[in-house]
Amino acid sequence: MNTPKSKKMELIIPAYRMHTQSFVNVLDGISEEDALKRIENKTNHIVWMAGNFVNMRYGLGAVLGLQEQDPNNDLFFQGKTLDESYQYPTLADLKKNFHDISAKVYQKLFEVTDEELDEIFEIGMNIPFIKETKLNFVGMCIGREDYLSGQIGLMRRILDYPGMKYDVDENLTY
Repeated sequence: MNTPKSKKMELIIPAYRMHTQSFVNVLDGISEEDALKRIENKTNHIVWMAGNFVNMRYGLGAVLGLQEQDPNNDLFFQGKTLDESYQYPTLADLKKNFHDISAKVYQKLFEVTDEELDEIFEIGMNIPFIKETKLNFVGMCIGREDYLSGQIGLMRRILDYPGMKYDVDENLTY
């Protein structure tokens, strides 16, 4: 296994890899039709949740210096509100985008330095106990991915799918 340049990433990298596994597992078996269902018009649909998850990966990549742009950024950036008048991508498209960006971000997690992580990265939260640095943004991305996995997992059960499995595909190395 590679050693990250920043010891700070030793906590992030395993979480990131587990989130990759969770993303694959939580979407396993969900039909394209069911992925667009909302509960009593109150919830986001799974496509929106998965799209926001993928967008987090692109955002994390951008903060770490990747020049990749989410092809669906206009639908998901900063958790943009679901709008049923929009044409959302398919789960298949989102999964492809997810795998395209995730391996690249994973590599950047090993390359980022402490100095880069300590750089100010203002996102306008204005919360006195959160210093807006690149490191804290990385942590917020990880937290957001946890939240979205849980939301999709709940939607699985509501839509009568079995609960998410925690299988690990050892060939999925990012």
